[in-house]
Amino acid sequence: MFNLLKDKLSSFVKSISKKVEEQPQKEVKLSLETKVKSILSNEVEIKEKDVSGLLDELELSLLEADVAYDVASGVKKKLKEKLVGMHVKKDEVSRAVNGVIRETLLGIMGKEKLDLVGMAKQKIDSGAPFVILFIGPNGSGKTTSIAKIAHLLKGNGISCVIAAADTWRAASQEQAEVWGKRVGVKVIGGQYGSDPTSVVWNAVAHAKAKGINAVLVDTAGRQETSRNLMRELEKMNRVIKPDLKIYVGEAIAGNAVIEQVKEFDKVIGVDGVILTKADVDEKGGAALSIYYSTSKPILYFGVGQELDDLKEFSAEFVVESLT
Repeated sequence: MFNLLKDKLSSFVKSISKKVEEQPQKEVKLSLETKVKSILSNEVEIKEKDVSGLLDELELSLLEADVAYDVASGVKKKLKEKLVGMHVKKDEVSRAVNGVIRETLLGIMGKEKLDLVGMAKQKIDSGAPFVILFIGPNGSGKTTSIAKIAHLLKGNGISCVIAAADTWRAASQEQAEVWGKRVGVKVIGGQYGSDPTSVVWNAVAHAKAKGINAVLVDTAGRQETSRNLMRELEKMNRVIKPDLKIYVGEAIAGNAVIEQVKEFDKVIGVDGVILTKADVDEKGGAALSIYYSTSKPILYFGVGQELDDLKEFSAEFVVESLT
């Protein structure tokens, strides 16, 4: 997971350490007291010439790992500000630089979180079902992610119904039914070619009538460039007024995910992101870039095909994986 980006950052740390530790000692006249202090401290200063070229190389490496350009540029700038002028013991350069990288990446990724379970319980207390709209491109793993969220909510005492509002893709209704049976929740579907908004309306009505706590809406996959399908989504959002809108995309899609989130956000607003296939994402660029580039928090990582393979997002976990 994120091995390419981890290797790039590790190489950067090693290169700086080597360069700084090999700094030549200047021949200057020092007092005996200053010489003694210098020997005892064994301290070096990281200079701009030590990091300038390496930071340029790191920026290119980040771009190769699908880190967004504004993020790569921001990381380079912040690292330069923090590293240049730093005084550190020669045998602690790697540890110090790693610490600066960790601090910088945590700042880039942000601390904002959405408590999905807490939000659902709060809405339930008002007497109305909590409606979550799942959106994203074809094949991104929306239906599987919905099943995982249903499993999560059930584990927290929140009953669910799935609205199978993908009435276009062949076998989409059947796929939703299969997952519904695995999780143990009812699926409300519709005829292929029927109005998807009416399917969601029926699912919400069913939840209200049966006292079900949450409605999870599975929509047809669509590209942000498909005007007709985006208008359909806009209609659904206007009629249903969901409490939460979650974009589901593949971590391995890199920068494409960021552009899609921005476009979906323009049309209906996006509250958070689930990144699927994070377990096979060797680059890690999307995970690092999304919040900084879109201001949308990552809620969960999909890390497998089982119902429990949903990992709550933690910036600390991502940074720990990279450093």
